[in-house]
Amino acid sequence: MRYSLKQLAVFDAISDLGSVSLAADKLALTQSATSMSLAQLEKMLGRPLFERQGKQMRLTHWGVWLRPKAKRLLQDAQQIEMGFLEQHLLSGELRLCASQTPAEHMVPELISIIDNDFPELRISLGVESTQTVIEGILDYRYDLGIIEGRCDDSRIHQETWCRDHLTVVASAHHPFAKRERVSLAQLEQARWVLREHGSGTRKVFESSVDHLIQDLDVWREYEHVPVLRTMVENGPYLTCLPYLDVERSIEAGRLVALNVPELDMERTLSFIWRADMAENPLVESFKREGLRMMKGKPSVF
Repeated sequence: MRYSLKQLAVFDAISDLGSVSLAADKLALTQSATSMSLAQLEKMLGRPLFERQGKQMRLTHWGVWLRPKAKRLLQDAQQIEMGFLEQHLLSGELRLCASQTPAEHMVPELISIIDNDFPELRISLGVESTQTVIEGILDYRYDLGIIEGRCDDSRIHQETWCRDHLTVVASAHHPFAKRERVSLAQLEQARWVLREHGSGTRKVFESSVDHLIQDLDVWREYEHVPVLRTMVENGPYLTCLPYLDVERSIEAGRLVALNVPELDMERTLSFIWRADMAENPLVESFKREGLRMMKGKPSVF
């Protein structure tokens, strides 16, 4: 084999960043050395890996084909190096991204468990909407994602971690708060503040109400759960959020969970990763610890 790990690392960095200069900075190389490594790799493979568009570098179809294979080789090389350096099998960095509900309520506990059991494993964490987590996995920005609901993209593997459910809530002072049951017609008359489009919460809510309510009055849409929760606690709105996000406010009497029998909003929280990536011991260990953490806890939150 004539290509080197350094050349593959250069190719991988340019793939991720779309720029020779940014890749050089990431790898602590000069720009000329980075360009030379890429040119040597393309010459050895006999195929162009990028289309040059000014300073931007876009993958050719050969580059797209090579990208997951190069990442796999670099990942294995890192495991070998870190394993011998640290004398510990589970060492290196896991790039994790989670949607808001698991990131806020479940991932911190899991990271603490892993920090105790595998101190050489570094975990970087991004918090995004479900759709952005999926896009980040597809674009190789993350090794593992945790999302709400389903992902039907064939390029993604998905494994259920646990289940939770959404609930419609109002302030304790809202006219609906004292009703034993709230009708769909009453929901249609209410003013709503909801999560943004692309969030797992919004997808589950819309799939539950779309065939039941013709015209929902969505007054505001926000990305951050605390904004929605505080607006509802202090205003004449309804919202629909994961029970984990409103549990404390309900227990404190600031919010009331409304009984809407027609709505079934149970959903899954799942691990996702790229289907074309080789088995990664860091990913597998993280998932295994996550499943172990859930044993003995409620089957649905």
